[in-house]
Amino acid sequence: MKAVLIPKALELQLIDIEKPAVVGDSDVLVKVKRVGICGSDMHIYHGTNPLATYPRIVGHEVTGEVVAIGQGVESVQVGDHVVVEPIRTCGTCYACRSGRRNVCEKLSVFGVHEDGGMREFIVLPENQLHIVDADLEWDEVVLAEPYTIGAQAVWRGGVSAGDTVLIQGCGPIGICILKMAKINGATVMMTDLSAERLQFAKENGADFVIDAGKESVIDKVNQITDGEGANVVIDAVCLPSTFELGVKVASVAGTVVVLGFDERPSSIAQLPITKKELTIVGSRLQTNQFGKVVTLLNERKLSHDGLITHRFSINDVQEAFKFVEENPDKVRKAVIVFE
Repeated sequence: MKAVLIPKALELQLIDIEKPAVVGDSDVLVKVKRVGICGSDMHIYHGTNPLATYPRIVGHEVTGEVVAIGQGVESVQVGDHVVVEPIRTCGTCYACRSGRRNVCEKLSVFGVHEDGGMREFIVLPENQLHIVDADLEWDEVVLAEPYTIGAQAVWRGGVSAGDTVLIQGCGPIGICILKMAKINGATVMMTDLSAERLQFAKENGADFVIDAGKESVIDKVNQITDGEGANVVIDAVCLPSTFELGVKVASVAGTVVVLGFDERPSSIAQLPITKKELTIVGSRLQTNQFGKVVTLLNERKLSHDGLITHRFSINDVQEAFKFVEENPDKVRKAVIVFE
């Protein structure tokens, strides 16, 4: 069967490997239908993901159809359409005991620390699979994992009805955060440097958009909120400067949510944190968000609404990665099609 391998940074190969088989009682064999190309996949390709190991079959935004199950499998059956929860944890460390499996001491992420889903068939334990409505298009359900990232950021920010939320960045993750924040009843402001991305955010429910290259984000947020500031700031740009801005623009008693892995330091004074008694939290992957997202998908309360802009056959994966790399302003989300 075909698989996409990154043997080392800046190399990508379409290879033939042996089809996996059901061995354990809890094993499920899935025929892959769609895999999203994520920013982290591109970082692995570029050698800039500090957590990845090589060689690696990438892909963690995965959906497919169950084609075989182990003798002990009870939660799924052959023919089910499923999405993959791409984290495997120990269950015993402090994080796991605290209900925060996403930061498990022995965390293994599908497609990052272990081979992922950009291949024709995968075998995973049943507890990493979630059933979705078989009537939904594959292009809709392949976004389940990115939506969980948005759901996690919104949960970490404690976003609730009536809150004013500033999301920095209108890329794919920013749009996923937007969708979840609106479902929670928030008023959402979004920033970006791209007029096209700002317009797309507006079309997907953003109440206000701010061109960070032409306007003062602080002045605009203060104008929109009558000087209160944003109750929750979620940084989906993830630069030292946007982290610094988040602290400045947050309201009294506000929360700043950070998603980035940038190792460069930010320059943040203690005064605004203490004076405003801010809460600053990280948001990584997700924990316990798949059930919520699958329900929203099944109820048709989540849809990609143009978020997926490009589709490539597995045979054209080299072209796909090159296109995503060279056309960041044209690609919102690209997916690999296995059919």
